[in-house]
Amino acid sequence: MSNVSTPSARSNAVVASSRIEPKKLIVPAALLVLLVLMIVNTRFFFGDQATKAAPSTFSPASYAQEKYESEIAPDIDKRASDLATVVNAIKADPAAAAKQYGVATGSSTPVYSVKFTGTATKPDANGLMQVTIPGAPADVKIFVQTGPAVNGTAIRDATGKVDFSQFKNQIDYQNVGAELNNQVKKLVLANLDKTTIEGKQVSVVGAFQPINPTSLVVTPVKIEVK
Repeated sequence: MSNVSTPSARSNAVVASSRIEPKKLIVPAALLVLLVLMIVNTRFFFGDQATKAAPSTFSPASYAQEKYESEIAPDIDKRASDLATVVNAIKADPAAAAKQYGVATGSSTPVYSVKFTGTATKPDANGLMQVTIPGAPADVKIFVQTGPAVNGTAIRDATGKVDFSQFKNQIDYQNVGAELNNQVKKLVLANLDKTTIEGKQVSVVGAFQPINPTSLVVTPVKIEVK
């Protein structure tokens, strides 16, 4: 019997090998939001711009240590509005919600300071803890970043008091955002017991930027487990 394959058989083999199961293409919406948060707030420089953006002797870590507890976290706490109210307002009229509840830096998406109490789920592999909140729209999922990675610049941008014009270059500005997130990890998340939090009531104060309006990721400045 001949082992020579026909053109039809080879074509069928190529088609079969190129099939990809749809389920393998599904990426959780919250993970996509994290990826966007890591990219959307990054600016790229070339040529002379890159030279001007070179790191200075400024210490983003020292800045974050000085400002986080004394100014930024208290301001977010003071500004915080009920999350369900904010989310419903965004769904009804994004521009009006941004004006009433948000803080926008330049042309960026507004950042909202919020507070809420709800029932926590176990954080996933990316450290995202979904919280079920009474009064929030059923089609909007609320997540809280619990580490080890804390992404985005919601903490930096939530108050409107940390502006690019205050820094020598974009690198310092970006690094301040990262160091403020490090303060969240150190002061808010370090003692959070994620292994026993599932099913418990949690009260959270934090900030979010609605990159995906159906999957909101809150960076906390306070978490109380009840």
